[in-house]
Amino acid sequence: MIAFRPLREDDLVLFHAWLQRPHVKRWWRDRETYEEVVAHYLPCIEGREPTDHYLILLDGRPVGVIQTYFAADYSEWEAIVGTEEGIAGVDLLIGEEELIGNGLGPRVLAWFASEVVFARPGASACVATVEEENRRSWRAFEKAGFAHVRDVEENGLPHRLMRLERADTVRR
Repeated sequence: MIAFRPLREDDLVLFHAWLQRPHVKRWWRDRETYEEVVAHYLPCIEGREPTDHYLILLDGRPVGVIQTYFAADYSEWEAIVGTEEGIAGVDLLIGEEELIGNGLGPRVLAWFASEVVFARPGASACVATVEEENRRSWRAFEKAGFAHVRDVEENGLPHRLMRLERADTVRR
């Protein structure tokens, strides 16, 4: 069973450990030290920044992190994905390598979009930018119902902009 709970400060040790694993570090490469992880994520956990982070639980076991935010809260990112009202971003990290490639990512994304992102007032679409080379990730988004909208550039790298409309999501 997949569940989500808000990320807590005491989860940051595990989150940092996941960020150091080769299968994660290849795509999430911007926070090396534990102190950098705390400095970036603690303001969100404490409600001082507008991103909501969740621990992904599989049968009660922590297996990754997923986050959501409104594009309008991050002007640089909004310029990449679009300025229409109600666009919510999502980012996924599966920290346990043995769970990669078995269909967990699409299930997490579909459930999270339906039950968390689209439960937010005003969320009309859910988007993600996925590095073009990260085929496994963009395939997971496609399997979860996201459509490739267009190619974009982020941080100097080619990305696929993936989008799921609220109307395309079935609430469970």
